[in-house]
Amino acid sequence: MNKAKVSFFWFRRDLRLEDNIGLFNALQSSNPIIPLFIFDEAILEQLPKDDARVTFIYESLSTINTTLSTVGSSLNIQKGKTKEVWNTLMQEYDIQEVFWNKDYEPYALERDLAVANALEENVSIAHSFKDQVIFEESEITKSDGLPYTVYTPFKNKWLEKFKTDGALIEYKSEELFSNFYKFKFDFPTLEHIGFVESAIKVKPHNLTQIKTYHDTRDFPAVDTTSYLSPHLRFGTVSIRKLVTWAAKTNAVFLSELIWREFFMQILFHFPKVVTQNFKSSYDGIKWRNNEAEFEKWCSGNTGYPMVDAGMRQLNTTGYMHNRVRMVVASFLCKHLMISWQWGESYFAQKLLDYDLSANVGNWQWAAGTGCDAAPYFRVFNPAIQLKKFDEKGIYIRKWIPEFDLGYAEPMVEHAFARDRAIATYKEGIVK
Repeated sequence: MNKAKVSFFWFRRDLRLEDNIGLFNALQSSNPIIPLFIFDEAILEQLPKDDARVTFIYESLSTINTTLSTVGSSLNIQKGKTKEVWNTLMQEYDIQEVFWNKDYEPYALERDLAVANALEENVSIAHSFKDQVIFEESEITKSDGLPYTVYTPFKNKWLEKFKTDGALIEYKSEELFSNFYKFKFDFPTLEHIGFVESAIKVKPHNLTQIKTYHDTRDFPAVDTTSYLSPHLRFGTVSIRKLVTWAAKTNAVFLSELIWREFFMQILFHFPKVVTQNFKSSYDGIKWRNNEAEFEKWCSGNTGYPMVDAGMRQLNTTGYMHNRVRMVVASFLCKHLMISWQWGESYFAQKLLDYDLSANVGNWQWAAGTGCDAAPYFRVFNPAIQLKKFDEKGIYIRKWIPEFDLGYAEPMVEHAFARDRAIATYKEGIVK
């Protein structure tokens, strides 16, 4: 029996049909394109059955599949170990080419290399494209070719290259949809994949108030956030469209998008940061890592309203305001002297927008152990943060209904905790 001669486009962190570079190039292939998504068991087995991010991925794939049905095509949804899935597909089809967009995380790099090698052995050609960033790891470097480890010069070089390169191209695939493989694959239920629908939902993104982002971004009670981060994480929006819009609208918002790329290239060049301090001189810090105190932090019962409101928001919705993230992270590392790895791991379980590079980068920033981090002697005072950014208590009362009924005493006194943290850091940092 002759196998169908086809090519594949492999969706990963780019769950959209529009302005998708890899897909645009795939659809210009001389062979019909099978659109593929693999639910990777190596990742799924670490997640709870009602994981909200899996629900969001599933719903995004369903939207794509509905659009594909209008041109007589459909998504090929697979579940399994990635390389094993590809081995099976290579037995079923005469695969000519496979297209995908690059991912820069350590696991993804190892996975993609293994798949590319397997395809090569099968005499299939793998093509990868830059899609989730404007500039990738080798494009923004110092004059000697080494990566930047300080944000501001990275940002300046990024903006200089962005201005020099000119307008970003939009990759329009709609006119090429006829090249999708004409077949209706069975679209599995969420339960068939091994999950159930989560009660926690990703909100639609909203750009209408970003013009005033620089004025309102630090105030959690003022709901002017874009809710873009999960959409950026899973690629349901185009970073090129977003950066083009931000460059014309709000420089501070654009800076946040550049931070995203800064942390991505740090992770690429220094993969040890996933589990180790970027600054090895901080390896001697003796963390207390008290499990009972960690549980109080996780559940939002520290006696510090802004910390507790933030953790309760996270646990209930999968979101946490950026200013509050800094406060809760500083509190865990500095007030409780619990290692940043514990906090990073908890956020990884809960955040709808969990992105390895940004999560690790920001946690190490808060702990003082990362590149271009807050100095170790900077210890946020949660009470002052509350007074500055939620003076009327609107945010904290939303998430702490018992606040006015006799709220708990702080689990540790700020001045004592600050002195303990500074002394511990001084003792542990290798000069």
